[in-house]
Amino acid sequence: MLEKTYDAAGIEPKIAKRWDEANAFAAGAGAKPGAENFCIVIPPPNVTGSLHMGHALNNTLQDILVRFERMRGKDVLWQPGMDHAGIATQMVVERQLAERKEPHRRDMGREAFVDRIWQWKDESGGMIFNQLKRLGASCDWERERFTMDEGLSKAVLEVFVTLYNEGLIYKDKRLVNWDPKLLTAISDLEVEQVEIKGNLWHFRYPLEDGLTYEHPYNLDEEGNHIAWKPSDGEPAGYETRDYLVVATTRPETMLGDTGVAVHPDDPRYKKLIGKHVILPLVGRRIPIVADEYPDPEAGTGAVKMTPAHDFNDFEVGKRHDLPAINIMTVDGHVTLKDNDDFLEGLKQEGKLLEVLEEIDGMERFAARKAVVEKMDELGLLALIEPHTHMVPHGDRGGVPIEPFLTDQWYVNAAELAKPAIASVREGRTNFVPKNWEKTYFDWM
Repeated sequence: MLEKTYDAAGIEPKIAKRWDEANAFAAGAGAKPGAENFCIVIPPPNVTGSLHMGHALNNTLQDILVRFERMRGKDVLWQPGMDHAGIATQMVVERQLAERKEPHRRDMGREAFVDRIWQWKDESGGMIFNQLKRLGASCDWERERFTMDEGLSKAVLEVFVTLYNEGLIYKDKRLVNWDPKLLTAISDLEVEQVEIKGNLWHFRYPLEDGLTYEHPYNLDEEGNHIAWKPSDGEPAGYETRDYLVVATTRPETMLGDTGVAVHPDDPRYKKLIGKHVILPLVGRRIPIVADEYPDPEAGTGAVKMTPAHDFNDFEVGKRHDLPAINIMTVDGHVTLKDNDDFLEGLKQEGKLLEVLEEIDGMERFAARKAVVEKMDELGLLALIEPHTHMVPHGDRGGVPIEPFLTDQWYVNAAELAKPAIASVREGRTNFVPKNWEKTYFDWM
């Protein structure tokens, strides 16, 4: 008599056992002689956890396809495997080491740490494959693969070298999202914007050789001078200044400034374009450049340029050939004394000697406090105003990321996209419904 409810636990293991005994899912099982090949490589689930509903849906769709093609007599392989998951696995294994009071990965060395990752894979991977088997996934379970297998690693290296030789992979020095806790570059997708109640520090940068200019101002109700912006119309008056005021949320980066940018149409600074300021604390002579990036209505309208520590500054720096001076170590400490780029052209005397002795080696946020204090001592701290803003954090490390100048490998995606675009245009690949072609071309 048919049971009222389906007893999965009682029925499915028996069916799975029969499949295993019959070797029903082996590559080529039941194929006709000379049959056409049909293969799906499973999008490998991460070794770090268990499956979710998305895996259930995706693998069910794959299973439908491979079972259908087996029934048609094709030589079918559904290749199972797992992904080592990069940083996610590293964090899990590091946490495990800490819980067991074992040496940190940096202390044990790369080879020993990779061995621990393999141990973790053996511990957690079995659960993932068992879940797939419980779903009835008809993979060839005798051919399990892992993305760190020797064969796969060799294939990745071979493809990398081939792409390099074909000019499709190139090395370039660019800014990346750097996690100073995990000591790695992370993608934009791994960055979270966190609202922080911080400050906006206004600093005075002295003009070179005592140069002065007339700076417009407005008056408040009590007759005090307040900032004037181009949208305010006619200013209340002008005051003679021998400095520019720049505003920043990251004072520590000023040590790496190589320019000040102003908008070419900002009337306050037109006469100063092409002139220079002297970077406080450091003594570096840096140019005032005209660029569309600064907003005359925001802040003071004059923007300090630190190409090695800000993505926008990096682009402005490229347009004006500003040097990119990296003043941070990979773990977020200030490096000055042994930094040839920083020291180039500087006279190691006066305030710079003090900075080299006191700030070199400081953790970045301690350096921020020290820079503000020294600017205040010199009478160059014009204003501190509360400022709530978004600060990018690494979603795994949980600390503010540092825009960091480093050598990275890049793929020439534009060149690789050409054959993919041609495949659709020439009808070799079809979208259903057809209107998705536009989205595809836009993405490409």
